[in-house]
Amino acid sequence: MLRRPIASLSSKFANTQRGRLYKASSLPITHGRFFHASITYNGVKPYLLADIGEGITECQIIKWFVKPGDKVQQFDPICEVQSDKASVEITSRYDGTIKKINYEVDDMAAVGLPLMDIEVDEHDDATANDTTASSPPTEEVTSTEQTNAVAEQTAPLSTPGAVTQHQSQPSSMSSTPKNCGTMLPSVRHLLKQHNINLSEVTGTGKGGRVLKEDVQRHLASKIPSHDSTGVQQTHSTTPEDVIVPLTPVQNQMYQSMTQSLSIPHFLYTQTVNMTDLTSLRKKFLGNPKASAQLTSGVKKLSPLPFIIKALSQAVTKYPTLNSSLIHEMGAKPQLALKGSHNIGIAMDTPKGLVVPVIKNVQGHSIISLAAEIERLSGLAREGRLSPDSMKGATMLVSNIGSIGGQVVAPIIMSPMVMILAVGRSQKVPAFEVAEDGTKQLVEKEQAVFSWSADHRVLDGATVARCAEEMAFWLENVNMMGLSLV
Repeated sequence: MLRRPIASLSSKFANTQRGRLYKASSLPITHGRFFHASITYNGVKPYLLADIGEGITECQIIKWFVKPGDKVQQFDPICEVQSDKASVEITSRYDGTIKKINYEVDDMAAVGLPLMDIEVDEHDDATANDTTASSPPTEEVTSTEQTNAVAEQTAPLSTPGAVTQHQSQPSSMSSTPKNCGTMLPSVRHLLKQHNINLSEVTGTGKGGRVLKEDVQRHLASKIPSHDSTGVQQTHSTTPEDVIVPLTPVQNQMYQSMTQSLSIPHFLYTQTVNMTDLTSLRKKFLGNPKASAQLTSGVKKLSPLPFIIKALSQAVTKYPTLNSSLIHEMGAKPQLALKGSHNIGIAMDTPKGLVVPVIKNVQGHSIISLAAEIERLSGLAREGRLSPDSMKGATMLVSNIGSIGGQVVAPIIMSPMVMILAVGRSQKVPAFEVAEDGTKQLVEKEQAVFSWSADHRVLDGATVARCAEEMAFWLENVNMMGLSLV
């Protein structure tokens, strides 16, 4: 370590381009001050939240697997975070001890900022330079470093009052709440919107940090329960609006749907006879030998794998529906016809809408599709879908009928050019022509299929023909097996 007092600096640095400086010998030095030009080793490192996906700027903390004081090794799980697209498990890059955790569960952590502090073990300290920059030790202080150092020291040394002011600064800052800098933007917005002083709110978070719920409770406590005369009102007080931030899933939906506003939608609906399909499913599940083909974990054979496979059969004949629009700035628009049928399935989960993708549907059988749907829906319910499982869709299917509704106007997600929504099936009376030519009233099970297509590249006739092709396979499901894998 090189230690050199200010008085030892040459007077040739008295004038620089940065302005006039006092000679070092003329500075009123009352205490020994030294320049240090050696490397500093600090075992405690801030652990930054790495970029986990393209365009992701923040993640929600779902679960912590460690706490301050815990020992961890490389690749040990640290926490689970939820981005706009998927749930990801963060693992340790070092061997060491957790010193501090900077976020609570449900907090939003910014990518690139410290997630926690970790004391890196001595043998791992040399590899921890990704978060702390250091300079190699030098034998001498260069003239540039000396000049800058003298310039920085001149003002506080020549003005005693400045030293007093600097020393008294912490006491003036003590009136600012400690948790002010760690509040979420949504909490600051609530405080500003309702003109609430932070000191009026009792924080229940870690270290007294004010949470969104604390502000909401404070607002609720200010609503009067009776009028100024003391007579209790017979009507309830109108509650105030509360502003809440979008969840990661809602934020992703906001961005994608905003982009979809530029697509001119063409809507086509058709009624599909599902009677034969329902009959086939009942026979299959009622036959022990047939149902034994279902893999473990598949509890039922729903209509959805049949619908997905029939869609794949239809777009094989009409490939423009299995495409994406390429429109780069300054270039002519192009249509990319996709070789694989990667069909995304819209699923409702406790955390919102997610769209996992079944890859290469053209190579699946009905039974393997049922197993893949069951696997993806289980991961979706648990919030453990990987980013890769939600990429690469070339078509989308929304089975909104499992919740309710019949006719839907689904929204296309760019750069895809179509989406199909399936309504709830219902039994209706219908006339059927018998073999002798007479008409008879029978019961049929029907469902409405709603297609939305990008009218910039798909015309109504093409969409209608593809829809009728798909309906043919579903209404003649016994024939579909002859042409499927």
